[in-house]
Amino acid sequence: MKARRLLRHLLMTHWRQRRMLPPRALHAFREALAHSERRHSGKIRFVVEGALHGAPLLHDQSPRQRALQVFANLHLWDTEERNGVLIYLLLADRAVEIVVDRGAHRKIDTHHWQQICRAMEAEFRAGRYQEGIAGGIAAVTELMAAQFPLTHNPEHPHPDSPLVIGSR
Repeated sequence: MKARRLLRHLLMTHWRQRRMLPPRALHAFREALAHSERRHSGKIRFVVEGALHGAPLLHDQSPRQRALQVFANLHLWDTEERNGVLIYLLLADRAVEIVVDRGAHRKIDTHHWQQICRAMEAEFRAGRYQEGIAGGIAAVTELMAAQFPLTHNPEHPHPDSPLVIGSR
């Protein structure tokens, strides 16, 4: 494991995380996600994690590996059309991963998801976290609305609120 990555994760505190994403921003993201789901039949979850701790950090778990784990833990495959989408942000690494279920993967090329991640990360490098997240949610919404237009009101067991996995 690189010492710089270890240090970034150890120094990511609750207060730094809150400064980067204040409660008003999280509320705006919740509203954006609720609005998004009125346009398509999929389920989008936004999860932000400040830093990795313990074994995941010591074993140098990648943001992608962690995103896959979070996707599984949240049961995002549990949608009618298998079109759940996870937007995962690991703040300490300024890394974004998008994980999609089989239905969304069949209809939307991986390249599109990667483009959204890289655009978000570019905003983060410029210190514009809120703009990056809002743009990412909007871009995912457009892809989902084009491929999974809302024809009925599906029931989703998942909330619209962003999930924040805390830091120290």
